[in-house]
Amino acid sequence: MDIRVAAYAVIFDGSKVLLAHWNEHGRSGWTLPGGGLEPGEDPADAAVREVQEETGYDAELDELIGVHSHVIPEEQRISGDGPLQALRILYRAHVVGGELVNEADGSTDEAQWFELSEIASLRKVSLVDTGLRFAGLIA
Repeated sequence: MDIRVAAYAVIFDGSKVLLAHWNEHGRSGWTLPGGGLEPGEDPADAAVREVQEETGYDAELDELIGVHSHVIPEEQRISGDGPLQALRILYRAHVVGGELVNEADGSTDEAQWFELSEIASLRKVSLVDTGLRFAGLIA
């Protein structure tokens, strides 16, 4: 079994939540800004780096809100052999600078603020609901 460790940020401003549109290998959906750690990278640094890469915003982390483990069966993996354990470290964060831009040449192709009430109807990855639950934004 392979393991992928990644860090993500739940960023909200009033009733709006920042999401990035994941679009890779013919699969797509809205997700939390974040992604895999580089070798030796601290998870908090990875979350801040990924937010900047995927949304254009500079973020500051407020607190660790949870760690989530998810096993992806081999037949659902994008690449690789055997199951994949996705270990996802989630932080609550806020924007401190920058401006909203879409990532170029990455795993996401758009960033957007959504009203919390809109998120249930979006095509999204399960991590979005997990992060919103950990942040206390949904039940």
